[in-house]
Amino acid sequence: MTLVRKPEWLQKKITPSAHAHVEQLLGELNLNTVCQQARCPNISECFGKHQATFLILGRICTRLCSFCSVSKETPGPTDPVEPMNVARAVARLKLSHVVITSPTRDDLPDGGAVLHAATVAAIRAESPQTKIELLIPDFGGKSEPLATVVASRPDILGHNVETVPRLYHIRSGADYRRSLHLLDEARRLDPGLKTKSGVMLGLGEEEGELFQVMRDLREVGCAYFSLGQYLAPSRQHHPVQRFVEPELFDRYREHALSLGFLHVESGPYVRSSYHAEDYGRGNAPAQSEAPDA
Repeated sequence: MTLVRKPEWLQKKITPSAHAHVEQLLGELNLNTVCQQARCPNISECFGKHQATFLILGRICTRLCSFCSVSKETPGPTDPVEPMNVARAVARLKLSHVVITSPTRDDLPDGGAVLHAATVAAIRAESPQTKIELLIPDFGGKSEPLATVVASRPDILGHNVETVPRLYHIRSGADYRRSLHLLDEARRLDPGLKTKSGVMLGLGEEEGELFQVMRDLREVGCAYFSLGQYLAPSRQHHPVQRFVEPELFDRYREHALSLGFLHVESGPYVRSSYHAEDYGRGNAPAQSEAPDA
């Protein structure tokens, strides 16, 4: 297999010395972050600003997606004090916006929904000024866990479709239409809820397929959208098919805004939680061709 060489615009440096304060806090409170588990290239930038995306429900995923570096072993029991520990970390970091995510836990009857909701409640009590964004799994298509999460009243509810339908074989156990239904159902349960989704580029998708995903997300009322470059965690993971040029990411942002998304982050290093605090501010008004959602 011929490996595609990483271009110069994807040479971001990791600076471990910038991680010390956040890593010490995580160790004290026995917490995980997706920044560490997913080997995010933005970790030094975010940890250096005392920002982190918390990974609740452990570090082990019950699915076998070929693009993801999160551990895939036998998951252990959930930690009942984890919601309070996350809330303490949020308060100590003085976060104005926090993203909480989790691995998929198909082994749990509720997929971990109660712990998601408990984490929202704990943060509200400990740091009421903090905006809370949940990035959730699909809960196997079950309605009750989704209702539990929506009832916790996060400020933003995210669920990533990750790629185009044709490539869903890399998302073990996932279903594109199920993900769209989740986003649609979330807004039915709470019409005022802002939903968010994201796609990785460079997996082998075609532009027309990507534009159709954007339209599908708008049809279910998705307000926020992120586009980033897929980077294979190792040679054992799904290989990168293409490194998308920054100029093309800019064009995709403009196209997404023209469909009515309220805010779009699009660039090689964009991840779901990257610049997450900017989504509530919106960037569509600055784009004259973007209609109101």
